Amino acid sequence: MKKTALIPEIEQIRIAVILPCYNEEAAIAGVVNAFHNALPQAQIVVCDNNSTDNTTTVARSAGALVIHETQRGKANAVRRLFNSVDADIYILCDGDMTYDASAAPELVNTMISEDLAMIIGARKPKEGQKTYRPGHSFGNFAFTTMLKLFFGGQLKDVLSGYRILSRSFVKSFPVLSKGFDIEVEMTVHALATGVSVHEEKTEYSERPSGSFSKLSTFRDGFRIARTIMRLVIDFQPLKVFSTAAVLQAMISIIMFQPVLASYLETGLVDRLPTAVLCLGLMITGILTGFCGVVLDSISRQRLEVKKLSFLAVKASEKDSG
Repeated sequence: MKKTALIPEIEQIRIAVILPCYNEEAAIAGVVNAFHNALPQAQIVVCDNNSTDNTTTVARSAGALVIHETQRGKANAVRRLFNSVDADIYILCDGDMTYDASAAPELVNTMISEDLAMIIGARKPKEGQKTYRPGHSFGNFAFTTMLKLFFGGQLKDVLSGYRILSRSFVKSFPVLSKGFDIEVEMTVHALATGVSVHEEKTEYSERPSGSFSKLSTFRDGFRIARTIMRLVIDFQPLKVFSTAAVLQAMISIIMFQPVLASYLETGLVDRLPTAVLCLGLMITGILTGFCGVVLDSISRQRLEVKKLSFLAVKASEKDSG
């Protein structure tokens, strides 16, 4: 991608490039240099997530500020960066040289001109390269489809690690995940709170020689799926619990049909255990439905607090500006 200059009116805005890293000594210098060339005025901060190689030394030699997070997990490193770095615009990127740093100025221009809260750099594989490991493309498609089903939106790459974030989003976003499910959590938070999200295609390349992926296809895939289900229950409990309530009621009614038929024919309840089970299922279904209503009320209140938090940070930015 050709290098794009920042809009002159926003050249004084504080931009921070934040890079969570674990054992990336083979790639981190190239990432730091690429972002320095693309955004000379940006502060570049690397969070070394308890690496066992020379990531810290290499990053410092390349000119980055290095902070440390001893609790391993990408989300833990991102939380440390969000809490420690103060800026107006944050560029979150992996430290593996797979994302296109030269796209950053154009993405920042888009964020400012359109007043967005988050831009996702949707990955466009570089021609002639094998950028995805087997199963990753399907996993990304499956998780993106799940989020569309539950939260709407037209996003196509919810697992991308390349994101442009506003200060109001960063400072009002509670990071609750621990690992590679951080991208899903950020996406759901944005969709559920209704902040402005945009997706822009960016080139995605192979890792350089000596750099290895830390993502486990099955372990992290299961963690991401679990996080999605947790977020669905957190943000849409009425949908989850009402579905469970209807299923229990339907099973109860279906199982009760032969009991009712026998009673109408003989006047006796000759399947007492089945009748008791059906009654129990119907009662638990009703209770499940009521639980969904109560939890939905709590979820709405929590969502309102998150929206107010976002608006409060945004208002403070305007006041300070």
